[in-house]
Amino acid sequence: MNGKVWFITGATRGLGLEIARAALIAGDCVIATGRDAAQAKSELPESDALLFLDLDVTNYDQCGAAIAHTLDQFGRIDVLVNNAGYGQMGIFETVSERQIRKQFDVNVFGVMEMTRRVLPVMRQQGSGHIINITSIGGTLSFPASSVYCASKHAVEGFSEGVAQEVAEYGVNVTVVEPGFFRTDFLDVSSVSYGEIEIPEVAQSSQQHREAYDAMNHRQSGDPRKLGEALVAIAHMGKPPMRLLVGTDALSYVGNAYAKRLSDLATHAKLSASTDFADA
Repeated sequence: MNGKVWFITGATRGLGLEIARAALIAGDCVIATGRDAAQAKSELPESDALLFLDLDVTNYDQCGAAIAHTLDQFGRIDVLVNNAGYGQMGIFETVSERQIRKQFDVNVFGVMEMTRRVLPVMRQQGSGHIINITSIGGTLSFPASSVYCASKHAVEGFSEGVAQEVAEYGVNVTVVEPGFFRTDFLDVSSVSYGEIEIPEVAQSSQQHREAYDAMNHRQSGDPRKLGEALVAIAHMGKPPMRLLVGTDALSYVGNAYAKRLSDLATHAKLSASTDFADA
């Protein structure tokens, strides 16, 4: 078997599908998973290097079975792409506890469970690469997306800590932070909005929803080019801990970092004043 073995969650459409396509074009093997993996069969070429598996990342027994099936067929996992997720949008007060828990179950705990299942395999191999798809919303936040951004912030913190824990075993971790890409992310088939009606914020909620609707399928990012970028970093000897993708991502995150550095400098004296005098 030549090339790397990729295990990709949420590979039935959007970014996950294009990552799978790019890996196959590069001559690698791909396990394309999703709640209904058959959806991707018409999009990807039939190949002995491609395996479709049904996988709901919130079903932990299914996570274990998918990993076991992969090892039985390919013998290793070189790249895990934690891509499965969705956007829980809406002003915070309109998002129910049920919706918040579901968002974290998929976007955070699903990532953690897949990582937990794959790390023993990669440690034994002495190599591996975990790629977690977050968002520019993992570095900064936007109105009417606080819950989604919170989930992506959580994955960012988790990833950075794990990266330091597993480096000695030859395992790399990369956080990929896309800007706005032309997928179904904002489509009614994917995105969720708050289900609690609050008259005081109804107008603002509607305005934000209309703004997101207007962006749907008009985003500047090309999913195929993102797939190619991920193949490039997976084949690097020293991949980055973080990778911004999209010119809008560079702009948004660059401005956010500049603002934080400005705040740090402005309030440095107050920050330093809290130490013990003998510290």
